[in-house]
Amino acid sequence: MPTVPILMPQLGESIAEATIIRIDITEGGSVAADQEVIEVETQKATMGVTTLCSGVVREITAKEGETYPVGTTLGLLEVTDEEVAKTGVETLESAAEKRVAAAAAPEQEEKNLHFAVDDETYEEQQPVVEPSVRGLPVPAGVKGAHYISPRMRARMDELGLREADISAVVGTGAAGRVTVEDLEKFLDYIETWPSSHASPMRLAVADAMRRSWTRPLATVGRPVRLDRTLDHRGKQDPKPGLTLYVLRAFAIALAEDPASAGFLIGEKIVHPRAFDIGVAVQVEDGVVVPVLRNVDTMTLAQLTDEYAAMVDRARRRRLTENDTKGGIATVTNFGTFGLTSGTPIPLPNETLILGLAAGVTRPTWSKQVEAFVPITEADLVVTFDHRVVDGGGAGMLLARISELLQTPENL
Repeated sequence: MPTVPILMPQLGESIAEATIIRIDITEGGSVAADQEVIEVETQKATMGVTTLCSGVVREITAKEGETYPVGTTLGLLEVTDEEVAKTGVETLESAAEKRVAAAAAPEQEEKNLHFAVDDETYEEQQPVVEPSVRGLPVPAGVKGAHYISPRMRARMDELGLREADISAVVGTGAAGRVTVEDLEKFLDYIETWPSSHASPMRLAVADAMRRSWTRPLATVGRPVRLDRTLDHRGKQDPKPGLTLYVLRAFAIALAEDPASAGFLIGEKIVHPRAFDIGVAVQVEDGVVVPVLRNVDTMTLAQLTDEYAAMVDRARRRRLTENDTKGGIATVTNFGTFGLTSGTPIPLPNETLILGLAAGVTRPTWSKQVEAFVPITEADLVVTFDHRVVDGGGAGMLLARISELLQTPENL
């Protein structure tokens, strides 16, 4: 009977691999077309692998807990000729026949159309580039891992290490350069230390933060009074979270000044075409950022329902790629952990992230009653790409958000 593979599908534009969480089929069992047979975990969510056609499971090659790249064969199905004709799926047998036919075809000689020399001699004719500073492999006085030799780079690639991963290694090479020997000595030193495996979610967060930190980021903050917002919230049913009041005020302020959320490409600042804003959600082993669409046009009641559904999907790891892409900025309420200050980091594709700290009750002098009265304040902080936004612009953005929060009935 013809054989059809169960392949690891392309689960998103930026997803190259996934980890097997659960296998829901057994060898010898029957499956239907489009049946979810394997559950996998990507960097952002859990998803299902489905079958292309109906058949009988001949072999399962995947193992739970293992990670496989896109295109890997996870199992094999035995199918009927009628099913192949009906669905048009490619079988292993037909794919093998195509490879044999391609191998038997006369080989076409590729011509190098870009250079008037043979491929074999082109490399030899290239001019030799002389170093501009002789005798110094790195600038004098530089310390640490600012320069990485090709040999060191190759060893890091073998180990799957990034530059940030070797920041703790003390270099003994020229001008403090970290050598392969330094790296090996460091790895031997920490070999017996306790360690744990980083989850796909943790690795995704780490990768995003590495890329974010390639930009000049700055943070400013100011206190905002929450008494009127809390009073308004207490009268609502259901009650919107403070995060949603801040989210709504943030969207209105950005809609008034779209350039604040623009991003720099070459010599252009590209402005947002929609005010889709993400909300950071803490999950078991990291943070995910589902995106709420057109926040500037939604009411608080609409945001409350949409946000509740999105958080539920996030915590069940059921977010799709569309749920997490396309945001222009993020709101994070780190005050839920009792934190009164913080420096949130924006995602690599965003210029801004707005953080809300925990509310604190403080005595404040009132001229009206000529006495100290209690007020509730929280710090609002915004971290921004300093290439696009200056401190003054970020301060005015926070002032406008604070102003909007004083009239919560208009949000």
